Amino acid sequence: MSESPDARSLLSASSQLNLAEMDPIDDKEFDIPQVDTPPTLESILNELEDEEEPFVLEDTCVLNTDNMDAHSCDTSSLASSDSGDPAHLKRKRRTVDLNATVHGSVLRHSLLKGISAQIVSAADKVDAGLPTAITVSGVIAVGTSHGLALVFDTNQALRLCLGTKATGAEFGAVSALSINHDCSRLLCGFAKGQITMWDLASGKLLRTITDAHPPGTAILHVKFTEDPTLAVCNDSGGSVFELSFSPRPTPFVPRRVMGMRSCDSRCLFSGSKGEVCCIEPLRAPPDFREHPITHYSLLAMASLTKILVIGLKPSLKVWMTFPYSKSDPSSVPQLAWQFVPVQKTVNPMLAFCKGDTVHFLLVKKEETGTIHVIKQKQLHLSCDIISLSWINSRTLVLVDSHEKLQVVDRPSQEVLETLDLEQVQLVYNSRHFKSLATGGNVSQALALVGEKACYQSVSSYAGQIVYLGTKSAHIMALRNWRERIDCLLKQEHFVEALSLAWSFHEGTAKAVVGLLGDPMKRKGVVSDKMVEILFQLAEHALKKCPEHGKIQVMEQHFHDVVPVLVDYCLLLKRADLMFNQLYTQLVENTVAKGVFLESLESYIVADRLGHLTTPIMKDLLAHYHGNGMMDSLERCIVHLDVTSLDIQQVVQVCWENQLYDAMIYVFNSGINDYITPMEKLFAVIGPQLRAGRSLKDEEVVMGNKLLVYISCCLAGRAYPLGDIPEDLVVQVKNQVFEFLIRLHSGDSLEEEEVFPFIRTLLHFDTREFLNVLAMTFEDFKNDKQALEYQQRLVDILLQVMVDNPDFTPSQVGGLFTFLARQLAKPDNTLFVNRKLFDQVLEFLCCPDDDSRHTERQQVLLELLQVGGVVQFDEGRLLALAEKAKFYQICEFLYEKKHLYDRIIDCYLRDPLRKGEIFSFIHNLLSMPGYGPEEKHTVRDKVLQHIQELVTLDPSKSADLVVFHFTKEVQQIISELQDDRLLFQFLSCLLEPREGHHPGTVLPLERDLHELLLDLLCRFGPQQLLSFLQTSQHYRLEEAIQITQKYHHNEATAYLLEKKGDVHGAFAVLLETLKETLSVLTAESDRAADGGEGRRDEEERESDSTLTRVKDSLNDIIVLGHRNSDSLYQQQREALWFPLLETMMASQKLVKGLKDEHTFEVLKELTMKVLNCMSSFISLPAIIQRILQDPVYGKGKLAEIQGLILGMLDTFNYEQTLLETTTSLLNHDLHWSLAHLRAAVTRGLHPRQDYCNICLQQYKRRQDSAEEIIVFSCGHLYHQQCLQQKDSGWGVTSELPQRWSCYKCSSSQGGRGGPSTEPKRDRSTSLAQTRVTSVLHDAGAEAHGNKVFLDATLDLQQKQSWDQLRCLYRGPSRLSILSELSHGHSGDKAGLLIPAQPGADHFQLKLCPPPLLEE
Repeated sequence: MSESPDARSLLSASSQLNLAEMDPIDDKEFDIPQVDTPPTLESILNELEDEEEPFVLEDTCVLNTDNMDAHSCDTSSLASSDSGDPAHLKRKRRTVDLNATVHGSVLRHSLLKGISAQIVSAADKVDAGLPTAITVSGVIAVGTSHGLALVFDTNQALRLCLGTKATGAEFGAVSALSINHDCSRLLCGFAKGQITMWDLASGKLLRTITDAHPPGTAILHVKFTEDPTLAVCNDSGGSVFELSFSPRPTPFVPRRVMGMRSCDSRCLFSGSKGEVCCIEPLRAPPDFREHPITHYSLLAMASLTKILVIGLKPSLKVWMTFPYSKSDPSSVPQLAWQFVPVQKTVNPMLAFCKGDTVHFLLVKKEETGTIHVIKQKQLHLSCDIISLSWINSRTLVLVDSHEKLQVVDRPSQEVLETLDLEQVQLVYNSRHFKSLATGGNVSQALALVGEKACYQSVSSYAGQIVYLGTKSAHIMALRNWRERIDCLLKQEHFVEALSLAWSFHEGTAKAVVGLLGDPMKRKGVVSDKMVEILFQLAEHALKKCPEHGKIQVMEQHFHDVVPVLVDYCLLLKRADLMFNQLYTQLVENTVAKGVFLESLESYIVADRLGHLTTPIMKDLLAHYHGNGMMDSLERCIVHLDVTSLDIQQVVQVCWENQLYDAMIYVFNSGINDYITPMEKLFAVIGPQLRAGRSLKDEEVVMGNKLLVYISCCLAGRAYPLGDIPEDLVVQVKNQVFEFLIRLHSGDSLEEEEVFPFIRTLLHFDTREFLNVLAMTFEDFKNDKQALEYQQRLVDILLQVMVDNPDFTPSQVGGLFTFLARQLAKPDNTLFVNRKLFDQVLEFLCCPDDDSRHTERQQVLLELLQVGGVVQFDEGRLLALAEKAKFYQICEFLYEKKHLYDRIIDCYLRDPLRKGEIFSFIHNLLSMPGYGPEEKHTVRDKVLQHIQELVTLDPSKSADLVVFHFTKEVQQIISELQDDRLLFQFLSCLLEPREGHHPGTVLPLERDLHELLLDLLCRFGPQQLLSFLQTSQHYRLEEAIQITQKYHHNEATAYLLEKKGDVHGAFAVLLETLKETLSVLTAESDRAADGGEGRRDEEERESDSTLTRVKDSLNDIIVLGHRNSDSLYQQQREALWFPLLETMMASQKLVKGLKDEHTFEVLKELTMKVLNCMSSFISLPAIIQRILQDPVYGKGKLAEIQGLILGMLDTFNYEQTLLETTTSLLNHDLHWSLAHLRAAVTRGLHPRQDYCNICLQQYKRRQDSAEEIIVFSCGHLYHQQCLQQKDSGWGVTSELPQRWSCYKCSSSQGGRGGPSTEPKRDRSTSLAQTRVTSVLHDAGAEAHGNKVFLDATLDLQQKQSWDQLRCLYRGPSRLSILSELSHGHSGDKAGLLIPAQPGADHFQLKLCPPPLLEE
C-alpha cells in the first residue's frame, strides 16, 4: 500500500539521517568545468507545469562531502510588493540571465498553482485581501490583509478559512503565523497586536489573546516552541514574550474570557534594552525529539545590535550573546536552526546574519549540563541578505536585497546556483514593522530594518521552502541526482551532464539527493547512468554531424565529442565499452573514426591506455601510416603492450619509416630480443665507417641511438623509457658485452677486421663510446663476471687503438685519458702493462700536441694525486711536465720537495693561473707550518720578480708589500724602471685600505707621497686635487714647487691658499684666466678674418674656450667667497678689482671684434663678478673704480650703462627683499603680541564656588569684605586661608605679595613657600586675578556681589608674557637676518638685528598680518 501524500508530508527531513552511513566531512575544493549554457527558469517552470504535480512535502536528507568555491552572480532588484505598503507597490524590474554552474540546476522551482489561484480568487470574490504571511508544516496556511487565514492541504485544496472580515476589521491584517509540530494548532498574530489560536482539525477558535504584550504594537512574529503549550511572540516595540497555554483555569488566571481557554504571558526581553526584530525557537525534527538539548527549549533572538540565545527551561537563562560586526543599519537580521551531523554526532547549529556575512554557531550540551557554543567558519557573500533558510544539513538558501536566490553549500562555502525571484513578487512585512495599523509608533531604526523584512513570506519545512508572492505561492526543493542530470540532457548539454555525473560518482558533488547506501553500489548506479549518457552523446554527435561543408568543420565537431567519450570510458575503466560498442558506432563515419584513432595517442602516451585490441591496433597502424603521422605512431608503439601485435608487420613498418625507437621497443618487449636491433643498426653504419665515408644525417641519428641503446642496456634501463625486468638485467648486460667483444659479425666477409663492433663505435664517436663504458664501469663493484668483461674490453681497446694509423692522436689520447681516470679510482682492479703506462705518460706530456691541453694535464694530476698506482720517475716526469708546460704538475712535484720558490715560477709562467700567485704568496708568508728558511727563499724570489708582479696586478702587489715587505719599499721602488708602472703601484700602495693595522707606517712615507704627487702631475692630473685634499703627508713648500714645475695652476692655488697666501693663490688663478681670455680673443679674431667654413670651426673652438673661461672664473669667485670675510676692506679690493678689470678689458677687446655671442657671454660673466663682489665691497667704491678705469673713463656713458643698470637692479632687489622681510617681521610681531595680550587678559573661570582650603563658600558672611584669589588652573582661595598656608612669596616694599596655588604646588611635591626666584610652574606662571567682595544694599545682594577686576600687568604677568613669547615666536626671521648680517661687511652690520641663541634650528613660521591695524 503506497503512502499517502499527507503521511509523507508529516515525515521530518531528518528521518533518514543515518549516522553509521555518514561520510566524513572533506573540506577540499574541486575544480569542475563550467556549464556552457545554463537552463533558464522558464524552461524549468514549463517542464513542471506540464507534469501537473500535486504539492508534496518530501523528505530530502543529504549526506555528501563538503566543498566550496563561490561562483557569485550579479544581482538585481526585482519586482516585488508589500501587502498594503505603498512604498513597495512599485519596485524596479531588472531581469538578469540565470547562471547555472557546473552543478547544474540544483533547485526545483514549482509554482503552487492551486494555492495561487485560490489566493487570487479569495481576494477578488470574497474580499479576503492580499496575502501577508505564510507558514508550512503538514499543511500550508496563508494569512491575508483582511484578517483571514486560509489553510490548504497537500493537494493544494482549501481546507479551512479561519476568521471573518469583521474580525479583520477589528484586529487588522494577519502579520504572523505558526503551526505546532503535530499540525493540530495554528497561531495567528495581527497587525493591531491580538493573537488567536485555532484548532486545525475542527476549525474552531480556541483563544483570543489581547493582553499578552503592550497595546499599540503589531505582532511581528509568533512561533510555537518544541513544547505545544509554549509559544513566543515578538512585537513592533522590540519586546519578546513567552505565551504559556493551559487547558483549564489556573490560580494565576481565575477566569475565562468569553469561554476561551487561558494564557499566561511573561516578558523575556524588553524593547527598551534593544529592539528584537527576529526570533527563532529550536524545534527538533521527529527523530531528534529526544535529543538532550531539547529539554532546554532554546530560543534565538536577534536585536538590532546582537544575537542572544536563551533557554526557557528549566528556568530562564541567557546562554550566549554575540554582537554583530559593522553593517548597514538597514540590513535585516536573520536566524535559522538546523540539526547538523559533525564528527559522528548530531547537534543543532544556528545560522545568523545581518548584512553580507553568515555566522554559524554549533550548540552542544556538555556532560556537566551546561550549554557550549562553538563558533564555526563564517560565510562571506557580496550581497545584503534578507532571507536565510536551511534546506538540509549542508545546504542553505539565501535571498538578497535584489531578490536573487542563492543556494550555498555550507562546508565548502560554494554558491551552487543562483535564481531570480522576480516572478515571485515577494511579499514584504514593512507595514507591520512600521506598525502602521496602530499609528506607526515605532523607532526609526526598526522602521528602517522593516523596509526589507520578509520574515513571514518564507517558510521552510522538511527540505522544502515556500515563498509567498503578492498573487502566488512558490515552493523550492532540491532536485535528486538523476533529475539534475536529466535537466542538462534535455538541453543537450552532454559534456556538462557527464561532468556532473562524475562528481556524483566520486562523491565530490554538493547538495546530492537520492544517493544513499553503500558507496560501491552508489558508484555502480551512477556508472550505469554515465554509460547511458555516453551512448546518447555518441548518437547525438553522429546525428548532428554536418553532412556537407569543409572537412575541418566535421573534424572539429568530432574533436569536441570523441575525447570526452574516451576520457570517461577510461575513468570508468570501461575500455571494453569504448573499443566494442562506441567504436563500432563511430566507424560508420570516416571522420569520426579518424578523430577517435588520433585521440587515443594522448591517452597512450600518458600510460592511461596500455592495451589495444587487434582490430583497433590494425586500424591505428593503417591510419597513422596512411596520414604520415609516423612520429605519433612511434610515440604510441613505445607505450603499448605489443605482445598481441603482428611483430613482423610492426617491425617492417618501423624499419621502412626509420622508427628505430619503436623497432627496438618491439624487439625488446615483444620477444625479449636485445641484440637483433643492435645488429640491424650496425649493419647500416658499419660498412660506411669502415670505408671511411662520411655518414648521412639519418645514419648519424642511427649511430647516436645505438650508443644510447647500448648505454641503457648496460645500465639496466629499458629503451626508450622504463626499466628492464629485474630477472633479465644481468642476462641483457652479459649479452651486450658478448656482442661487443665478438671477433666477427654474423655475416662477415673475409677482409673484415677483428672486433668490428668496437671498431665501428670507436670510429663513430670515440669520446662518447668511452663515456658510455666509463658510466658502465661505475656500477662494477663486486660483480666478478662484469669485472672480467671490463678487463677484456680494456685489452681490446688497447689492442685496437694503440699503434693503429686509422685512429688520430686525439682519439688515442681520449683512450689514454679514459684509462688514466679508471686507474686513478681508489677501488681500481684493472691491470695495464707498464710499457703502456709509459706510453700514456709520453702521450699526455707530448709538447707538440696542443689539443685538450688542460684535460691532459688534469688527467695526469688526478693520476698523481691518487698515488700508488704506478711509480713514475719524478725527475723524468718533472722534465716532461716542464717541456709540456704542465705547470700544475710541476707545482705538485715542487710542493712534495718543499721548493716553494720554484712554485712562484710555475704561477708566473702559467697564463691560466697567474692571478692566483698573490694568494699563494700571502698564504705562505702568513700561515704557520712553513719554516723561516722556506719563507726567506720565497721573499727573495718575490723581490726578484717584483717588476713582473706589479705589471700583473699593481693593487694586489701593493697589498702584498704593505703586509709583508714594508721594509723593502725603497728597494722595490728603485727596481721599478717604468714611471707609469711606479705611478700605478704607489697609487695603490698609499691609498687607505681595510684590514690594515693603522699603526703600520711605511718608511719615508712623506717622500713617497711627494714622489706620488710628482707622478700624479705627469700621469694623473685629474686626480691631483683630490689627492692634495685627502693626503696629510706631503710638505707644503715641496708640493708647491712640484705643482709649479708642471704648471698645474689650480693645484698650486689650492696649496697657496692652504699655506695662507690668498693673494698668491688669486694671482695664480687670475693668470690662468688671463691666458684663457687671450686664447678666446685670438679665436674671435681669427673667426672674424676667416671665411664661412673657417668661422664655423673657430666658433666650435670658441665655445670650448668659453667653457674653460667660465670654469676659471668660478674657481676665482669661490676663492674670493671663502676668504673675503677674513680680509680687510683694502685687501678685499685688491682681490676683487683686478678680477673685474680683467673681465672688463677682455669684454672691450671682444666688442671691437664684433663677436656678438662671445661678447654677450663675457658681459654676463662680468655682471656675475659684480654681483658677487657687491657682497664684500661697498657700492660707491665699485662705481668709482669703474669710472676711473681707462677703458670706461674715456668712453661714453652708454658703454658702462649696462654695468650700472645691472648693479642698480641688484640693489633694488636686495632693498625690496629687506623691506619685505622687515614688514613680515613687524606684522608677525604685532599678531603675536595681540594674541599674547588676549591670552594674558582673558578672564578666569573658577572650577567651583568654594575655597579649596577651608571648603567654605567664597562669601562666608554677608557682612564680610574679604579678598578672593583665583588662579589660572581654576582653583579659588580666600586670601586669609592662603596666608595661613604660607603660599605667598616675593614680599617687598615696592611690589605686592605674589601667590602660588596651594593645591597645585602641593601635588607637585611640596607646598609653595617664600622664595627669592619666581617659580615657573603652571599655577604661578599665568595671570592671577584678585577679586574683592564688598557688601551692598539689599537690592545689590539680590543681584549678587559686585566684582572688581585688576588686570594690569605685574611682575609675574610679565614673566609669563616672556615665557609665552618664547613659545609662540618665529625666530627663523632673526636667524635669516643674522645670516645676512654675517655675510655683509662691517659697515652694514649695524642695520641688522643680532641672532638669538639657538636660532639656527628654528623653522620659518610666516603668520598673516592682522586684519585691522590701529
